[in-house]
Amino acid sequence: MSEFTSLMTDLSNNINSNIEFFKTTLIKKNPTMAYYKLNELSNFVGSRYNLKLEIHFPNSNKVYDIDNYGKENISIIIDKFRKTFTIQRERIKQEAENLFKNSTVIDAYMYEGKEGIKIIFNDKNKSRIEILPGSFHLWIKIERVLKYFVLFPIMV
Repeated sequence: MSEFTSLMTDLSNNINSNIEFFKTTLIKKNPTMAYYKLNELSNFVGSRYNLKLEIHFPNSNKVYDIDNYGKENISIIIDKFRKTFTIQRERIKQEAENLFKNSTVIDAYMYEGKEGIKIIFNDKNKSRIEILPGSFHLWIKIERVLKYFVLFPIMV
């Protein structure tokens, strides 16, 4: 099992062990409580892997979609100050192009000596992955991209 898979499994297990909390009437009346609890869980799981793990809700209505907690819109931050990849950027791009035929892979965030890659999927949700030397941001269902992150260590 890859480190990325372990991280996502650990997050999922922690969310599932608290699922009743998320399903309570209190949460339906106060979705902010769900957000705070998810932050607490993601911080706990991230600390176990020595990284920062964040769950996002780019669409505020997604907070009501309990079944998808921890399965999409996630950021993994290992070193926010790192500017360059530890392996060749072209290799990362090539692997993405090979695996994701329905996507566009481009250089991104290339300023002030920084490197970055953006994978944009040709789907109705405008899904994307942003890969930076010290973090990656998954604006997509995790199951769709699991194979890609198994190819590389947790930090590309």
